[in-house]
Amino acid sequence: MKKLIALLTIAGFMTFGISNSVLAQQDETPAQTEQVATEEVAAEEAAPVEEVVTTTMTEEAEEEPTFHEVLKKQYIDGGWGFMTLVLVVLVLGLAISIERIIYLTLSTTNTKKLVADLEAALKQGGIEKAKELCRNTRGPVASIFYQGLMRYNDGLDEVEKAMISYGSVMNGNLSSGTSWITLCIALGPNLGFFGTVIGMVQAFDDIAAAGDISPTIVASGMKVALLTTVFGLITAMILQVAYNFILNKIESILNDMEDSTISFMDILNDYSKKN
Repeated sequence: MKKLIALLTIAGFMTFGISNSVLAQQDETPAQTEQVATEEVAAEEAAPVEEVVTTTMTEEAEEEPTFHEVLKKQYIDGGWGFMTLVLVVLVLGLAISIERIIYLTLSTTNTKKLVADLEAALKQGGIEKAKELCRNTRGPVASIFYQGLMRYNDGLDEVEKAMISYGSVMNGNLSSGTSWITLCIALGPNLGFFGTVIGMVQAFDDIAAAGDISPTIVASGMKVALLTTVFGLITAMILQVAYNFILNKIESILNDMEDSTISFMDILNDYSKKN
């Protein structure tokens, strides 16, 4: 009897434990199922978003080429023959312009300081001291003063003549090379127009070969024809800006040269009277 009661007790505990575990599994299963379903829905919702973002980024990358790529494409579409000629004109004009700008920058002198130093040198060491100062000073103004000082013993009239003559030489040196820049400014658009005419002729040849005036043929031919003109005009505009800058520098140096020459002659006149 005791054994029967013990067995029934063990059976009851086992039944109670199994029922509790089953209930626990039943309670967990819906939660797990709901969690899995939620994750799947979230993944399904995120996947299209990621695809849209990836597609958008790809489209933006394809729709926004770099400036270098655009320039290269336009250069090829315009015809490498005439476009190369325009490019050579641009490079040549820029090379001359850069050389002139560097030369003019090195030729620029603080003329007011130079005249003041010359006056002080004449008071301290005379003509020889002034010559040494001019030899050690960079620029055309100092060279003109040196030429005048070399002829001081011949009189002030000879000094003035020498400075005027050497000033003309310096003016020619300052303006040297500018005619080549103007040539490049004229050649750029002319080569572009010439390429446009050739492109138009080719476009009409394509129309004649096709036997029909197709908008595609006309548009492509016109594009190729006009690209050379566009690049030629851009070349002319770039070189025109550089040319005007160079002319302004030359004018500034010449004005300083004239003003300082007058002041220098006054200083020499006073020096000759005192000596």
